[in-house]
Amino acid sequence: MNQTTRTYTHPDVLTTGVRDGWADPETDPTRIDWAVRQAAAAIPFAVVDGRPVSPGAPTGIRYGRNELGHWGEQVCADALVTATDEHGHRWLVMVERGDGHGWAIPGGTVDPGEEPADAAVRELAEETGLDLGEAHWQVPPARYVPDPRASDEAWMVTVPARCHLGTLARADLPAVTGADDAKRAAWVRADSYTTLTASLKATYGGRVFAAHEDLLRDLLDRPAPTPAGERR
Repeated sequence: MNQTTRTYTHPDVLTTGVRDGWADPETDPTRIDWAVRQAAAAIPFAVVDGRPVSPGAPTGIRYGRNELGHWGEQVCADALVTATDEHGHRWLVMVERGDGHGWAIPGGTVDPGEEPADAAVRELAEETGLDLGEAHWQVPPARYVPDPRASDEAWMVTVPARCHLGTLARADLPAVTGADDAKRAAWVRADSYTTLTASLKATYGGRVFAAHEDLLRDLLDRPAPTPAGERR
Protein backbone atom coordinates (compact mmCIF):
# COMPACT_ATOMS: atom_id res chain seq x y z
CA MET A 1 0.00 0.00 0.00
CA ASN A 2 1.22 3.53 -0.78
CA GLN A 3 2.24 5.03 2.57
CA THR A 4 1.52 8.57 1.31
CA THR A 5 -2.21 7.75 1.38
CA ARG A 6 -3.93 10.16 3.73
CA THR A 7 -7.35 8.47 3.97
CA TYR A 8 -7.72 4.71 4.09
CA THR A 9 -9.67 1.95 5.82
CA HIS A 10 -9.27 -1.66 4.74
CA PRO A 11 -12.58 -3.12 3.45
CA ASP A 12 -12.34 -5.99 5.97
CA VAL A 13 -12.76 -3.52 8.84
CA LEU A 14 -16.30 -2.63 7.78
CA THR A 15 -17.30 -6.13 6.69
CA THR A 16 -15.74 -9.07 8.55
CA GLY A 17 -14.40 -6.78 11.29
CA VAL A 18 -17.84 -5.54 12.29
CA ARG A 19 -19.41 -8.95 11.76
CA ASP A 20 -16.84 -10.77 13.91
CA GLY A 21 -16.72 -8.09 16.60
CA TRP A 22 -13.13 -6.85 16.32
CA ALA A 23 -14.07 -3.52 14.68
CA ASP A 24 -16.10 -0.56 15.90
CA PRO A 25 -19.33 -0.44 13.87
CA GLU A 26 -19.25 3.38 14.01
CA THR A 27 -17.90 4.80 10.76
CA ASP A 28 -17.74 8.45 11.90
CA PRO A 29 -15.31 8.98 14.81
CA THR A 30 -16.81 12.40 15.62
CA ARG A 31 -19.87 10.58 16.98
CA ILE A 32 -17.82 8.67 19.58
CA ASP A 33 -17.71 9.83 23.23
CA TRP A 34 -13.99 10.47 23.31
CA ALA A 35 -13.99 11.75 26.89
CA VAL A 36 -14.77 8.20 28.06
CA ARG A 37 -12.04 6.62 25.93
CA GLN A 38 -9.49 9.26 26.90
CA ALA A 39 -10.20 8.71 30.60
CA ALA A 40 -9.59 4.96 30.22
CA ALA A 41 -6.55 5.25 27.93
CA ALA A 42 -3.32 3.50 28.86
CA ILE A 43 -1.40 6.28 27.06
CA PRO A 44 -2.86 9.82 26.82
CA PHE A 45 -3.89 11.02 23.38
CA ALA A 46 -5.44 14.13 21.85
CA VAL A 47 -8.72 14.58 20.04
CA VAL A 48 -8.86 17.26 17.34
CA ASP A 49 -12.17 18.30 15.79
CA GLY A 50 -13.76 15.16 17.22
CA ARG A 51 -11.15 12.84 15.74
CA PRO A 52 -8.46 10.92 17.69
CA VAL A 53 -4.77 11.60 17.07
CA SER A 54 -2.17 8.91 17.72
CA PRO A 55 0.50 9.62 20.37
CA GLY A 56 3.05 7.99 18.05
CA ALA A 57 4.77 9.26 14.93
CA PRO A 58 2.59 10.00 11.87
CA THR A 59 1.83 6.85 9.88
CA GLY A 60 1.14 8.43 6.49
CA ILE A 61 -2.58 7.67 6.87
CA ARG A 62 -4.17 10.64 8.65
CA TYR A 63 -7.84 9.67 8.37
CA GLY A 64 -9.45 6.24 8.59
CA ARG A 65 -8.36 3.09 10.38
CA ASN A 66 -6.00 1.39 7.90
CA GLU A 67 -6.23 -2.31 8.89
CA LEU A 68 -7.21 -1.84 12.54
CA GLY A 69 -10.80 -1.98 13.71
CA HIS A 70 -10.83 0.07 16.88
CA TRP A 71 -10.94 3.87 16.62
CA GLY A 72 -8.21 5.36 18.81
CA GLU A 73 -6.27 3.20 21.22
CA GLN A 74 -6.48 -0.61 21.22
CA VAL A 75 -4.81 -2.17 24.27
CA CYS A 76 -3.09 -5.52 23.89
CA ALA A 77 -0.87 -7.67 26.07
CA ASP A 78 2.19 -9.57 24.87
CA ALA A 79 3.75 -12.56 26.64
CA LEU A 80 7.54 -12.29 26.72
CA VAL A 81 8.64 -15.76 27.84
CA THR A 82 12.37 -16.51 28.05
CA ALA A 83 14.64 -19.26 29.37
CA THR A 84 18.39 -19.85 29.55
CA ASP A 85 19.83 -23.17 28.39
CA GLU A 86 22.67 -25.16 29.93
CA HIS A 87 25.21 -23.33 27.75
CA GLY A 88 24.07 -19.88 28.84
CA HIS A 89 22.12 -19.08 25.67
CA ARG A 90 18.79 -17.27 25.96
CA TRP A 91 15.65 -18.51 24.18
CA LEU A 92 12.39 -16.68 23.52
CA VAL A 93 8.94 -18.03 22.65
CA MET A 94 7.71 -16.59 19.35
CA VAL A 95 4.87 -17.26 16.93
CA GLU A 96 4.64 -16.90 13.19
CA ARG A 97 1.59 -14.78 12.48
CA GLY A 98 -1.00 -16.22 10.17
CA ASP A 99 -1.49 -12.88 8.38
CA GLY A 100 2.00 -12.83 6.83
CA HIS A 101 3.34 -10.01 9.02
CA GLY A 102 6.21 -12.14 10.33
CA TRP A 103 7.22 -13.55 13.70
CA ALA A 104 5.85 -11.96 16.85
CA ILE A 105 5.61 -12.30 20.61
CA PRO A 106 2.43 -14.22 21.55
CA GLY A 107 -0.28 -11.76 22.49
CA GLY A 108 -3.57 -10.15 21.67
CA THR A 109 -6.34 -7.82 22.75
CA VAL A 110 -7.08 -7.25 26.41
CA ASP A 111 -10.77 -7.97 26.98
CA PRO A 112 -12.93 -5.42 28.85
CA GLY A 113 -12.27 -5.74 32.59
CA GLU A 114 -9.34 -8.14 32.06
CA GLU A 115 -5.95 -7.52 33.67
CA PRO A 116 -3.09 -7.29 31.11
CA ALA A 117 -1.10 -10.08 32.81
CA ASP A 118 -4.16 -12.35 32.63
CA ALA A 119 -4.59 -11.47 28.95
CA ALA A 120 -0.93 -12.30 28.27
CA VAL A 121 -1.29 -15.69 29.98
CA ARG A 122 -4.50 -16.41 28.07
CA GLU A 123 -3.09 -15.41 24.68
CA LEU A 124 0.10 -17.40 25.30
CA ALA A 125 -1.93 -20.54 26.00
CA GLU A 126 -4.23 -19.96 23.02
CA GLU A 127 -1.40 -19.37 20.54
CA THR A 128 1.25 -21.80 21.78
CA GLY A 129 -0.40 -24.26 24.18
CA LEU A 130 1.98 -23.11 26.94
CA ASP A 131 0.11 -22.50 30.21
CA LEU A 132 2.10 -20.35 32.65
CA GLY A 133 -0.80 -19.12 34.74
CA GLU A 134 0.94 -20.03 37.99
CA ALA A 135 4.26 -18.42 37.06
CA HIS A 136 5.56 -15.06 38.26
CA TRP A 137 5.01 -12.29 35.71
CA GLN A 138 6.52 -8.84 35.64
CA VAL A 139 4.26 -6.22 34.06
CA PRO A 140 5.98 -2.96 33.02
CA PRO A 141 3.99 0.10 31.86
CA ALA A 142 2.06 0.11 28.61
CA ARG A 143 3.87 1.34 25.52
CA TYR A 144 2.90 2.51 22.05
CA VAL A 145 3.86 0.09 19.29
CA PRO A 146 4.42 1.15 15.65
CA ASP A 147 2.06 -1.41 14.15
CA PRO A 148 2.19 -1.46 10.32
CA ARG A 149 -1.59 -1.84 10.26
CA ALA A 150 -2.18 1.42 12.15
CA SER A 151 -3.25 4.89 11.07
CA ASP A 152 -3.11 8.24 12.86
CA GLU A 153 -6.65 7.53 14.09
CA ALA A 154 -6.32 3.86 15.07
CA TRP A 155 -3.25 2.54 16.88
CA MET A 156 -1.95 -0.20 19.15
CA VAL A 157 -0.69 -0.01 22.71
CA THR A 158 0.74 -3.07 24.42
CA VAL A 159 1.48 -4.18 27.96
CA PRO A 160 4.56 -6.46 27.67
CA ALA A 161 4.21 -9.03 30.48
CA ARG A 162 7.52 -10.83 31.14
CA CYS A 163 8.22 -14.30 32.52
CA HIS A 164 11.65 -15.93 32.77
CA LEU A 165 11.71 -19.69 33.35
CA GLY A 166 15.28 -19.77 34.64
CA THR A 167 17.92 -22.25 33.43
CA LEU A 168 16.73 -25.38 31.66
CA ALA A 169 18.41 -27.96 29.46
CA ARG A 170 17.67 -27.14 25.83
CA ALA A 171 15.81 -30.45 25.51
CA ASP A 172 13.65 -29.56 28.50
CA LEU A 173 12.21 -26.29 27.20
CA PRO A 174 8.41 -26.64 27.36
CA ALA A 175 6.82 -27.72 24.08
CA VAL A 176 5.00 -25.03 22.09
CA THR A 177 2.67 -25.52 19.13
CA GLY A 178 1.10 -22.86 16.91
CA ALA A 179 -2.66 -22.53 17.35
CA ASP A 180 -5.49 -19.99 17.13
CA ASP A 181 -4.20 -17.24 14.76
CA ALA A 182 -0.56 -18.37 15.02
CA LYS A 183 0.73 -20.36 12.06
CA ARG A 184 3.41 -21.97 14.24
CA ALA A 185 5.26 -21.43 17.51
CA ALA A 186 8.89 -22.00 18.46
CA TRP A 187 11.63 -21.26 20.94
CA VAL A 188 14.01 -18.95 19.09
CA ARG A 189 17.58 -18.27 20.20
CA ALA A 190 17.74 -14.69 21.41
CA ASP A 191 21.05 -13.86 23.11
CA SER A 192 20.64 -10.42 21.49
CA TYR A 193 18.30 -8.81 19.00
CA THR A 194 20.85 -9.48 16.26
CA THR A 195 20.99 -13.15 17.26
CA LEU A 196 17.19 -13.32 17.21
CA THR A 197 16.83 -11.90 13.72
CA ALA A 198 19.63 -14.10 12.39
CA SER A 199 18.05 -17.20 13.98
CA LEU A 200 14.64 -16.44 12.48
CA LYS A 201 16.11 -15.92 9.04
CA ALA A 202 18.39 -18.96 9.11
CA THR A 203 15.92 -21.41 10.63
CA TYR A 204 12.56 -20.26 9.27
CA GLY A 205 13.32 -17.72 6.55
CA GLY A 206 11.40 -15.33 8.78
CA ARG A 207 11.54 -11.77 10.07
CA VAL A 208 10.35 -9.95 13.17
CA PHE A 209 6.87 -8.39 13.11
CA ALA A 210 7.52 -4.66 12.60
CA ALA A 211 5.41 -3.64 15.63
CA HIS A 212 7.66 -5.69 17.94
CA GLU A 213 11.08 -4.62 16.69
CA ASP A 214 11.67 -1.82 19.24
CA LEU A 215 10.10 -3.83 22.05
CA LEU A 216 12.37 -6.79 21.39
CA ARG A 217 15.47 -4.61 21.12
CA ASP A 218 14.67 -3.20 24.56
CA LEU A 219 13.92 -6.63 26.03
CA LEU A 220 17.04 -8.32 24.73
CA ASP A 221 19.33 -5.49 25.82
CA ARG A 222 18.29 -5.91 29.46
CA PRO A 223 18.99 -8.66 32.03
CA ALA A 224 16.42 -11.43 32.35
CA PRO A 225 13.93 -11.00 35.20
CA THR A 226 13.60 -13.30 38.22
CA PRO A 227 12.79 -16.94 37.27
CA ALA A 228 9.17 -18.09 37.37
CA GLY A 229 7.83 -18.68 40.85
CA GLU A 230 10.34 -16.36 42.54
CA ARG A 231 9.79 -12.80 43.67
CA ARG A 232 12.23 -9.99 44.24
